Amino acid sequence: MKFREVLDNIKIYEAGKPIELVVREFGIDPKDVVKLASNENPKGVSPKVSKAIVDNASKAFLYPDDSMFELKDGLAKKFDVKSENIIIGAGSDQVLDFISRVILEPNDKVLMSAVTFAMYEVYARQMGAEIIRTKNYKHIVDEFIEEYQKHKPKIVYICTPNNPTGDATTKDDVLAIINAIDKDTMIVVDGAYMEYAIAKDEKYRVTPNDLIGFENVIYLGTFSKAYGLGGMRVGYGIANNTIITALHKMRPPFNITTLSLVAGIEALKDEQFVDSSIELHRQEITRYEEFAKDNNFDYIDSYTNFITYLFNDDMSSTKISNALLKKGVIIRDLASYGMNAIRITVGTEKQNSRLFKILKESIN
Repeated sequence: MKFREVLDNIKIYEAGKPIELVVREFGIDPKDVVKLASNENPKGVSPKVSKAIVDNASKAFLYPDDSMFELKDGLAKKFDVKSENIIIGAGSDQVLDFISRVILEPNDKVLMSAVTFAMYEVYARQMGAEIIRTKNYKHIVDEFIEEYQKHKPKIVYICTPNNPTGDATTKDDVLAIINAIDKDTMIVVDGAYMEYAIAKDEKYRVTPNDLIGFENVIYLGTFSKAYGLGGMRVGYGIANNTIITALHKMRPPFNITTLSLVAGIEALKDEQFVDSSIELHRQEITRYEEFAKDNNFDYIDSYTNFITYLFNDDMSSTKISNALLKKGVIIRDLASYGMNAIRITVGTEKQNSRLFKILKESIN
């Protein structure tokens, strides 16, 4: 069997290890496993969403409303846009896939920061595109403009806040990059963690309404983080009608489930749950910052629900990650991104205390 040659240059995306795998490999009791690797909401899901899922479980045999009218209507009101400006995906990842397929031809170029969400590259390489990266993981305006002018990519990715580093780009800088780019280049502003950035500092607030006037910009958002629906896979893209119409030509029918649709609709109504999730995060992330200072290593100032610890040559992120894993604490090693660093989802008070204890032992 012969496969497409572009597959030779694609690395399989490595998701965070599931609890079940750690239980099987190390014989750890499931209740003793702490998963802080995939940036899930440590509060779980809104009780109102849980109830809606249970109440609608008997409808699981039915296809969902493929127009997704109620969910789109809720998003339209939240962001002050029109429903026709919205496309729903099985996570915002699926919308990223649609974007690559409507824009890219073989040998086209895409531009992204030095360290950012891995699926940008995967989807681009699936189309035979070339990857261009800036020198810095931060979205530095001059670097992006310089690389854009040099390579003229077909897609530019702006991930703010950035995954897996946790830094964010101000609204002014996002707009500066957008305004420097020609209208025939698609600009993707990925705001998967935007709720956390806005809560920390208003100057990082970027909304779909800020961008919808641009003919070549799309905003992506998700219910997987602040809304706690990682397992339900609901995301969205918001842009002008021309872009959304093109993306719909790539969307399969019923691309999210009946229960995912119910969950998204109810989650959008429960902003109090989102506020409480962010408040828990704000309380707990200070402990992570203090832990780094007390143990003499650096961290990236985070605008997300995770934090990135940076190590010098005396410590190995891979050895530390493996040591934690054997004790039932799952985090994300960033060695595959070329960084001697680990990414940790900020969990509950109990989860974080266990992480600190085992991490201290591993460092020593």
